Amino acid sequence: QDPTAAHYMFQDDPFLLPRNAANARLYSLSKESGRNAAKYIIKHFPQYFDKTFAEPDVPCLMPETLKPQIEGVSEEALKERIHLRRLKESVHLFDQLVQAGTPISLETTNSLLDLLCFYGDEEFTPEKEKEEKEDLEEPEANASEQKAPKRQFQGGSQSPGSRWRENNNAERIFKIMPERNAHSYCTMIRGMVKHEAFAKGYDMYMDLLNERHKADVHTFNALITAVPYLKERFLERWELAKVFLNHMAQQEVQPNLLTFNALLKTLRKCGAVGRSMALPVIKEMEALDIEPSLATYEHLLFILYRGADLHPSGIFSEVLDHVESRSFAPQDPDDGTDFNLSDNLHWLSLNEKCCDLKDIKLAYRLNKVMEKGDNWKFMSLDRLQAYWSKFFSLLCMMEQIEVVLKWYKETSLSLFYPTPKNILDLLQALDAANQLEAIPSVWEDVKQLGFNRRLDLLEELLALMSREQHPKEIQVSFAKCAEEIKAAHEPPGRELSPLEWTSSTLGHVALLFSRAGRTQDAWYVNMMERFKQINRIPTDQVMDEFLTCAKLTNCPDEAIKLVKLAASLGLPLSQRLKSRTEKEFELSEEQR
Repeated sequence: QDPTAAHYMFQDDPFLLPRNAANARLYSLSKESGRNAAKYIIKHFPQYFDKTFAEPDVPCLMPETLKPQIEGVSEEALKERIHLRRLKESVHLFDQLVQAGTPISLETTNSLLDLLCFYGDEEFTPEKEKEEKEDLEEPEANASEQKAPKRQFQGGSQSPGSRWRENNNAERIFKIMPERNAHSYCTMIRGMVKHEAFAKGYDMYMDLLNERHKADVHTFNALITAVPYLKERFLERWELAKVFLNHMAQQEVQPNLLTFNALLKTLRKCGAVGRSMALPVIKEMEALDIEPSLATYEHLLFILYRGADLHPSGIFSEVLDHVESRSFAPQDPDDGTDFNLSDNLHWLSLNEKCCDLKDIKLAYRLNKVMEKGDNWKFMSLDRLQAYWSKFFSLLCMMEQIEVVLKWYKETSLSLFYPTPKNILDLLQALDAANQLEAIPSVWEDVKQLGFNRRLDLLEELLALMSREQHPKEIQVSFAKCAEEIKAAHEPPGRELSPLEWTSSTLGHVALLFSRAGRTQDAWYVNMMERFKQINRIPTDQVMDEFLTCAKLTNCPDEAIKLVKLAASLGLPLSQRLKSRTEKEFELSEEQR
C-alpha cells in the first residue's frame, strides 16, 4: 500500500482529493448519495432499463427483472410478487384469492408473512425508517436494582413509538390462516420484536407453546433481545433470559453465536447482575466451541469495564490475547456497528469520557489487530478517522519525537486527516523534544488542511516560534510563517472576513519580524502601529526586541517612532527606551 495515497474511494486526482476530514466525509457521502440516486431511478423507472442488446444473451449478467411477468389471480402470481417484494400488491392478490375461495398453500402464506414481518407491513422506503430506539443501557454503574424506563408487559400492549400497527395485515392474515405451523408463529414473533412490539411478541411465543410447537434459534435470539423491554428490574431480566435458555434446552434447540451475543447485549442492561454473569456466558461459548465475534468482545468490554475491580488495561489485554491472532469476518449485525476498534481506543486517549490508560504498548497491540487481514473493513471512513486521530494523539503524548514524526509522515493525509487537536498535540511533542525547527513544515500541512484561520492553532504556532531565539536561518523561516499568518488575519477581497488581532498575536508577529531583521515589516506593515489602532498594549519584550532590531539594521527613525508609541500608550518603559535610543543610535539634533 502506498502510504501517501488517499482512501481508495476517492478519485486519484489532486483536485478531487479531500483536504481534510470534513472534505473526506462530504466526498464519501456524495458518492454514496449518487449510488442511492441511481438505485432510486432504477427502482421507480424500470421501463427504461429493460432493453438488452447483448449477443449472446447471458442471463446471469443481465439486470434483475423487477416487473411482474405473471398476470391474473393465481398462487404463482402471488409467489412472484412476494419474490419481488411488492407488499401492497401481494396483500391485495392474497385477499383476492381468499375471496375467490382459492386454496393457498401454507408455504406461500408463510412467505407472505415473512415479507410483511420483515418490512413492518409497509412498503420499504428510506424516508419511513424510524429513528433508532431509545438506548436502555445502564446509566449508573452501581445501581444494581435501578429501574429501567417502564415497558408495559400486559398482553396486547406495545412499547411507546412502536412501528407495529394494531391489527395490521400480518396479524389479519395470521388470524385467518386455516393452518399454522411453527414457522408461522416464529415469523410473527420475530417481526413483532423487530418492530418493537415486544409484549405482543412474548404473547405470541406463549401461543406457540400452547399449540405445542417449537421455536427455532432465531426466534429465541429475538426473544432474548427483547428481555430488557419486558422486565423492569435487572434480576427479573436475567431470570426471564434464563427461562428462554431453559426452553431452548428443553426443545433441543442448539444455540449459535447470535444467541450468546443477544444474551450479552441483554446483560449490558442488567447492571451488577450482568457483570456477574458475563464471564460464565463466555465460558459456555467456549464449552460449545463457538468462536466469538467482534460484537461479543464489545459487549464483554462494555459490561466488565464499567465496574470491574481489575485494572482496566487487564481486561483489554485479555481480550487482545484472544483477538490479535485472528482476522474477523462479519457474523453479527452488530459487528462493525456497535463494535469498532476506534471506540476502544477511547481508553487509551485523553478523551474525557473514558479512562486515560496512557498505555502505548496496548495501543500498538490494538493497532496490530486493526491492521490484520480485513479487520479494518469493519470501520467506516468516519471511524477510521476517529481511530487514527486518537492513536496519533496518544503517540504524541507517549512516544519519542522521531517515532511520532515517522507515524505522522506515513499516515497523515492518507490513512487519516489530522484534526486541529492532532496538530496541537504534534506541536506540543515538538516543543517537548526541542525540535521547533520543524514548525514551518507543520504550518504547510496546516494550510493544506484548511486550518490556517483557526485562532487557537495560529496562537500556539506563533507562541512557540517567538518564545526563544533561534539560529538565523530558522528565524527567517519563522518570519515567513508569520507573514503568512498575518495574511490569514487580513485576507484580500471580501470573500473572507478578517480575523481579530489579539495583543499576544500582534506581539509574536512583531517579534518574529524583528528577529529576522525585517524591521520595515515589523513597523511599516502596521505590526507595531496596529497596537495603538486596536487599543492593545505590547509587552516589554516586544518593545525591547524591536529596538534591538532597529539598532542592528541601523534604523533610528523606527527607534524614535517606537519611543513615541510607548509614550502615547503611557507605558512605564518609555523613558528606558528613550535612554537606549539616545545611547545606542547616532541621532541628529532634529531627531534628539
